[in-house]
Amino acid sequence: MTDVKQRTALQLRSLIKSSGELQLSLASVESPQPAAHEVLVRIEAAPINPSDIGLLFGAADMSTVALSGTSDRPVVTARIPEAAMKSMVGRLNKSLPVGGEGAGVVVAAGASKEAQALLNKAVAIMGGATYAQYRCVPVGQCLELPADAIPAEGASSFINPLTALGMIETMRREGHSALVHTAAASNLGQMLNRICQKDGIGLVNIVRKQEQADLLRAMGAAHVCDTASPTFPRDLTEAIAATGATIAFDAIGGGTLAGQILTAMETVLSRHAKEYSRYGSTTHKQVYIYGGLDLKPTEVVRNFGMAWGIGGWLVFPFLQKIGPAETLKLKRRVAAELKTTFVSHYAGEISLTEVLHPDKIALYGRRATGAKYLINPNKGIPACG
Repeated sequence: MTDVKQRTALQLRSLIKSSGELQLSLASVESPQPAAHEVLVRIEAAPINPSDIGLLFGAADMSTVALSGTSDRPVVTARIPEAAMKSMVGRLNKSLPVGGEGAGVVVAAGASKEAQALLNKAVAIMGGATYAQYRCVPVGQCLELPADAIPAEGASSFINPLTALGMIETMRREGHSALVHTAAASNLGQMLNRICQKDGIGLVNIVRKQEQADLLRAMGAAHVCDTASPTFPRDLTEAIAATGATIAFDAIGGGTLAGQILTAMETVLSRHAKEYSRYGSTTHKQVYIYGGLDLKPTEVVRNFGMAWGIGGWLVFPFLQKIGPAETLKLKRRVAAELKTTFVSHYAGEISLTEVLHPDKIALYGRRATGAKYLINPNKGIPACG
């Protein structure tokens, strides 16, 4: 094992008190010596993904944000509406580390051959608690970055790339040949577009604004449907007809969109029916909800026959299902195409203390297209030893 002295470093934590108050703060934590199959990574880049925002803020009303503490140890508080406290019961009075993924340089390694091979290498990591100066993780949770890649280029190597690849793999395993994706102008949606164009897969993109549609078309997307357009139902139906899509991945969750997608699929399938059936087409149509940009209930009007399904889908349970060997294949593709298919763009880089500034929260908390931020936990902070 590479012997290093104990490091005390900063880590961002989120606490929801039983009194109904959210508290965000920086804590000093000790970075452990790596075990045999572990490495210690000095984090230099960690993206703020929608899932991270959910853990950061919980159900807090961010219009009630208040700032206290000091310039180097700020503390943010916000109130949680009483009606929302029931959904927070599982995390009350627990100080939780935040950050789903990130990248940095391995500064210490365990005794195993695999761990030692990563020493002084730039790696991407997953496993949580990445909004910290240092993170100790098993080798299996690392992805060695190409020699010419810096941590900022590999910070989003896991959640969005593996989600996009997991959608494609799910499509294939369940017998579909093309897919529909909502919130399609997102960082993830742009990756999915590049994959589908590269692999020759039909993709229907659903967006909510004209500028998002323009963005995707400029990237070469063939089928883009804007929910704000008065012709959206017809546009969606014709795009599904052109691609043959019978599976969808929905980041919106609430409202009527999932049902509209199933209806459009059934409309297309019914065009080719040789005889009428009161039960609709026999082709299975599937919508997987993987996000919650709209927190309202999911509403469906059952006018799409009986061969359909709506369910939940998350990337990490999917990866567990396919197993380590198949997951490794996906990770290797991400590494090989890191600067092309899986490139990520950010609105800016902020430090750990800046994450707790109300003006920065107003920016990265919007979850808007083009507003994704990158945290550098060691920005403006001297290396700790």
